[in-house]
Amino acid sequence: MMRHARLLLVALVLMAPACGPTEAETPRLSLFVGVDVSGSFSGTPQFRDSVRFLSYYLYGHLHGTGGLEKPRALFVGSIGGDTPNEPKAFYPIQMFERMNASEMEAKLTELFTVKGNYLTDFNAFFKRVSETVQKQNLILAPILIVIVSDGVPEVAADQGRKSVRQAYEKIDVSFLEYLARNVTIRILYPSPKVAAEWDRKVPRQRVRIWPVESEIMQGWQDQLENRPAVEEEKRLWKWIADIVDKRVRRQRII
Repeated sequence: MMRHARLLLVALVLMAPACGPTEAETPRLSLFVGVDVSGSFSGTPQFRDSVRFLSYYLYGHLHGTGGLEKPRALFVGSIGGDTPNEPKAFYPIQMFERMNASEMEAKLTELFTVKGNYLTDFNAFFKRVSETVQKQNLILAPILIVIVSDGVPEVAADQGRKSVRQAYEKIDVSFLEYLARNVTIRILYPSPKVAAEWDRKVPRQRVRIWPVESEIMQGWQDQLENRPAVEEEKRLWKWIADIVDKRVRRQRII
């Protein structure tokens, strides 16, 4: 009897780790979302479409719906300000985690519908991401940055085409390079030309960039089947995984 009891105890000890939470089940992803509030994007139909898309995207990730990766941390902020390098607030995961998709859409619309012609300042946003990662002790965990924007950097109106092309070379992601082994920027809603500029000209060594053109993003609503529960929108979650959250290879651009 004693021998059987000891064997049973050993078996229970060996099984214990499998019964508790594993490292693979613990969310590690840090998700940052940037909403372009500049005049060139915020007044367009694409802006309204992007806010609705983000409501589904955030809901899917926060709940791990359709196999989407759940984030450990979420921060949502605007891209753009009255002056260059103007820091903007980051709204944390607690603001959104108990909302449904419709409530998220209403909140995002409230937060990012602004009056005025704000500057597009990607560098200030990336720097703010870096500072938040360090302050929140999120270093080394995978970082995903999702930006809804036309993707066009701020350039003075009187500057020529050469300066416009050089503006992409001045986009600075160096703040992000060594925060983690996997740092990915997904920029949604640029034109094909702007997407190519991001892909080919933004200097980087470790940071991955994945643009999804506006014409492609317009297809997300075609995936909606008006199911009784949003979790049942299997076509949408698969489309997001295949098109938006596609795994990206590292490409060095200097």
